[in-house]
Amino acid sequence: MCGICGELRIGSGTTSADRLVAMRDALIHRGPDAQGLYVSPDGRAGLGFRRLRVIDLSPDADQPMPNEDGSVQLVFNGEIYNFRALRSELERKGHRFRSRSDSEVVVHLYEEEGDAAIARLDGMFALAIWDARARRLLLARDRAGKKPLFYSQARDSFVFASEIKSFFGLDDHPTEIDAQAVPQYFIHGYVPGPRTLYRNVRQLEPATTLAIEVNGQTTRKVYWRLQLRDVSVDGSHPISEREAAGTVRQLMTQAVERRLISDVPLGAFLSGGVDSTIVVGLMSQLTGSPVRTFSIGFEGAPAYDETAYAREVAERFKTDHTEFKVTPSAVDLIDTLIWHHDGPFGDSSAIPTYIVSRLTRQHVTVALTGDGGDELFAGYLRFAAAVAAERLPGGVRRPLQAMFDRLPFTTDDRHWLARGRRFVQAMNLPLYERMTRWNSVFYDDLDSLLAPDLVASLPPVNRLEYLDAERDHMHGLSTLSVLLHANFRSYLLDDLLVKTDRCMMAHSLEGRSPFLDTALIEYVSGLPDSMKLRGLTTKVILRKAFADLLPPSIARRGKMGFGVPLGGWFRTELKDYIRDLLLDSGARYRTFLSAPYVHQLVKRHQAGEANSALQLWSILSFELWLRNLPLWTRREVPQLV
Repeated sequence: MCGICGELRIGSGTTSADRLVAMRDALIHRGPDAQGLYVSPDGRAGLGFRRLRVIDLSPDADQPMPNEDGSVQLVFNGEIYNFRALRSELERKGHRFRSRSDSEVVVHLYEEEGDAAIARLDGMFALAIWDARARRLLLARDRAGKKPLFYSQARDSFVFASEIKSFFGLDDHPTEIDAQAVPQYFIHGYVPGPRTLYRNVRQLEPATTLAIEVNGQTTRKVYWRLQLRDVSVDGSHPISEREAAGTVRQLMTQAVERRLISDVPLGAFLSGGVDSTIVVGLMSQLTGSPVRTFSIGFEGAPAYDETAYAREVAERFKTDHTEFKVTPSAVDLIDTLIWHHDGPFGDSSAIPTYIVSRLTRQHVTVALTGDGGDELFAGYLRFAAAVAAERLPGGVRRPLQAMFDRLPFTTDDRHWLARGRRFVQAMNLPLYERMTRWNSVFYDDLDSLLAPDLVASLPPVNRLEYLDAERDHMHGLSTLSVLLHANFRSYLLDDLLVKTDRCMMAHSLEGRSPFLDTALIEYVSGLPDSMKLRGLTTKVILRKAFADLLPPSIARRGKMGFGVPLGGWFRTELKDYIRDLLLDSGARYRTFLSAPYVHQLVKRHQAGEANSALQLWSILSFELWLRNLPLWTRREVPQLV
């Protein structure tokens, strides 16, 4: 894992080492072990690099990584899991290597195959290649979008970086707020890519390359797409559950084994859920020493605490286990979290993710996670709810609605009453609207939240805009496949993977996700829906494949989710904190949001009349971002916790 950045001057002018150093060193947390810089002889191109040493710890593997004559220069963030096979192939073709790193493999593969090399890389990566002979910069990002890559183009300059903070202070690339992105943030809790909250900043889409010529011309290509299909009905032979379970087991084992390649200590996050249990169980079988595992829970909030299950798994596999308990004081991290996310982030589980990453980094440099398991094997109950709503007879809908109207209100959003009420409130909507509403922060009440002046200045808000680029690829798919596709391209990409990357890299901790292995994704994407979801039973084939590895209590338990007990905190220990910030007459959010609506939201939540914890967190995060942004643009780094 590393931090990368760079600039290509367009038309005229040259870049400077000082400018690149400022961009590079804003990313020091991503790579504290070494630094590198390259400026082309004509000054038209420059690359910056911060290194976290994981494979080949010697200076030979430092970047920018050149080819033999220096005409190709690479900066690379991530890991290539098939680099050893690629290296052997390149050596047979006459290429000579000076390091044992995967980054040098990318350089020689590009020499051999040009842009086509990117599609042969199996791993997680964001990279930039300066080709001096072609006078051309190539950017690329991995298939799932694990590693981030942002860019900004001005009249005379194209800049890119692992994080937006590298652009703060660049006068010709102002990080101004994009007002049109604000409603999207409050719908989702994040801004769906490629847009960001900054008008002039975009992120490169996953599985995409972007070539930039010195005249400013750009060429974008998609080199891979998620293909959800049922191979039993597309002309291929039917797959038995036994065959599928065996293949899933084999592919998952290989995925974990590939992610154990490291020259530094590694461990795993352990929640006590199915996904992390499988990862840790396989690690324990593949390694000769106890696996280091790390868990986090919440004091006084058993509904949000999975540490007891994690301890059971740790005992089963005899891991070297460490756990930590979060208290309401953890909200002091919010300014730090906003900084590392380069803006507001509506997923409050970033709090425990940040803390467990800090704890883990005290012991290891690499940690495996269970990210992607729910997205690949249909692990969310909202998937089952969406499928059920499609099949629900019309005659049942009205009585069901009437029943929930009579039932008491609960402020516990994990109670069956709360979940049932969310279901009936959206069950009559079309599929795309229903699935968006269930996963949104503000949906029906978005118009009430936004300030009237903001609404008047913007085009009508499209709540389904995030699906526009995917509609053609979802056409004709089953209900479950539509949900899986949309989730893979939105919630996984712009929420879960962002949270994991920023919180782990804040502590220079590399995260690896076996469930996002390319071969595994492509195989499971072709399995029938019934092998993923059967009634309310999620991850059907995954549970079958690892029945011997999962303790019975883990296999039987429902999904808890990695949430935070904000609802209670905002009524007790953090009651005054939320009031002081959001009821303040000088609050910055008033430019964008309706103050009377926000005030009512606070008061109803604290009176126990509603559970608006998720909504209040998103507004709180937004408010603190607005307060901090002027400091950031002056390159005043906040005091980090």
